[in-house]
Order: sequence, then structure tokens, then C-alpha cells
Amino acid sequence: MTVTVRYFAAAAEAAGVDTEQVDAGTAAEVRARLVARHGAGLDHVLDRCALLADGTRVEAADLVPAGATLDVLPPFAGG
Repeated sequence: MTVTVRYFAAAAEAAGVDTEQVDAGTAAEVRARLVARHGAGLDHVLDRCALLADGTRVEAADLVPAGATLDVLPPFAGG
């Protein structure tokens, strides 16, 4: 009953890993687990990040189901 979390750019730097597994749940629950694991530095970065579960943006109350891939995408400059 886990999701795969993939971090990009500043989120990967703050987490100290590029990918990891955490228990599934709502986006808010998953975020809380990530912050508990990695601390306030990641919490600060997550405030600016988009969370995409299998390519679809999720908000705090949205379910991130078991088996999903959750991408943590900070804002990117340029284009």
C-alpha cells in the first residue's frame, strides 16, 4: 500500500533522495509523511511544488492511491 515519490530539482535536493516509497493516502497525508521523514527544509520547498499523481495534479484532499507515482515538481524558470 505504497506510492513511489519522485523528486525533481530543489525538491530532490531538500529530500536528499531522488525517489522513495511511502504509504498511500491523501496528498496531505503523504506530504506529512515526507516532511516527518525529511524535515522543515522539505516542508518549505513543498509549499511551492506541484504534486502530480500519475500525471494528474492533486490537491491536499485528493487520494494518492497505492501503486501511484507521485511527482514533486518545484516551479521551473525559463521555457
